[in-house]
Amino acid sequence: MAANIELASVNPPVQYKTTPWLLLFSGIIGLYAAFTLTQDKFAILEDPNFVPSCSINPVLSCGAVIVTEQASVFGFPNPIIGLVTYSVVITLAVLLLSRVVLPGWVWLGLNLGALGGLAFVVWLVFQSLYVIDALCPFCMVAWVGTILIFWFSTAENAKAGRFTRSGSPGFLSEIFSSLRWVFIGSTLLVILTLIFINWMDFWLGRT
Repeated sequence: MAANIELASVNPPVQYKTTPWLLLFSGIIGLYAAFTLTQDKFAILEDPNFVPSCSINPVLSCGAVIVTEQASVFGFPNPIIGLVTYSVVITLAVLLLSRVVLPGWVWLGLNLGALGGLAFVVWLVFQSLYVIDALCPFCMVAWVGTILIFWFSTAENAKAGRFTRSGSPGFLSEIFSSLRWVFIGSTLLVILTLIFINWMDFWLGRT
């Protein structure tokens, strides 16, 4: 009995302040975007003249993006991937809010999956700006969700020392974890800057 008490004091339950809520928020907005895009894709398949609600102008046009090859990289609509992956994130967030302690491999798996998602986002950003020449607003919402999930999970793993052999966070890990919002803001700022530069004349009303 005493040994159990001593073990509990040495390894207390992990207490998360904001991470579960942030993951939940990211998963929800990503899932909403994926669900809406999936609906719009099927609507276009049924009626080629269908105009999605997020087709606002020549630049912000979901319809122009949804019908491209880039929108179905693996032979099916990209948002279907989001329906699955964002649902997983939401499930993990709910478990964390329920005070369930997730194994380290789950956290690392989430981080690895988010890294793959971030790489996919970078590719989609390039395709949207320099190949398709149009932006999909709901796709951009999904981009934000993926970016948030990646940096949140990376910061959490760094803080918990899951990237080190010793299992203890080092000095760099502590700094990285504390600067998570800086990395998030920088990532979003780079994307917004590229978007502004690419369509500068349009945003400034020159065309």
